[in-house]
Amino acid sequence: MTYRAVVFDLGGVVFPSPFEAFDIYEREAGLPAGSVRALIRTSSETGAWAALERGELDHQGFCRMLEREGSAAGCNLDARALMATIGRGAGPRREMLHAIAVLRAHGLRTGALTNNWAAPEGATTPSGIDALECFDAIVESAKVGLRKPDPRIYMMICELLDVAPTETVFLDDLGINLKPARALGMATIRVASSSQALAELATLVGLGLE
Repeated sequence: MTYRAVVFDLGGVVFPSPFEAFDIYEREAGLPAGSVRALIRTSSETGAWAALERGELDHQGFCRMLEREGSAAGCNLDARALMATIGRGAGPRREMLHAIAVLRAHGLRTGALTNNWAAPEGATTPSGIDALECFDAIVESAKVGLRKPDPRIYMMICELLDVAPTETVFLDDLGINLKPARALGMATIRVASSSQALAELATLVGLGLE
C-alpha cells in the first residue's frame, strides 16, 4: 500500500501526554494516585472535559463544572491549578518533529488531529505548535465543535489534506481514538513511545525516520 499522508495526534504523540500532568498535579495537591485520571476519563466522555474540547465552555465555566464533577466523585480539586500544570508541560518531542520534516521532504502530506481547548487569555495549549511550519493541515476539536472519536473529524483532516482515508496513516496514544480511524480505512499506530511508533511508521511508509 502506498500512503500519501500521515496524521498525528498532538498530546501524547508530538507533545507529552496531559496524563503526565494529571499525575504531577495529584502529587502536588495530595490527592490519591489515579484519582484525577479517573475523573478525566469520565469527564472526557460526557462531562466538562468533553464540552471544553468541543468549544462549548469557556475556561471559567469549565473549571466550575469540572470541580462540581470532582466533588461528586470524591476528588476535590482546583481546576485552574490542574490546567496550569498542563500548561507547564514540556515542548514538542524533537524526534517527532524530525520525523514530520522527513515525511514532508519525501512528499508525504502531514496533518495534526487533536482534541484540545481554547486557552485562557495569556496562556497556550499544546496545539500552539506552528501548524504552517510543521503540518500541511491541522484540525482542532475546540475550533470545529467535534472531537475524536467522532468519525466526522477524521474525514475533515483527510479532506483538508486531499487524501482518502485509505491513503492515510494515523497515530494516537489512545485506542478509543484509533478504532474509528481503522473503520474508515486508515492505517493506525497506537503510540506507546516515540521509538516504537516511529519504527512502525517507518515500516509502513518505507522511510528511515529516527
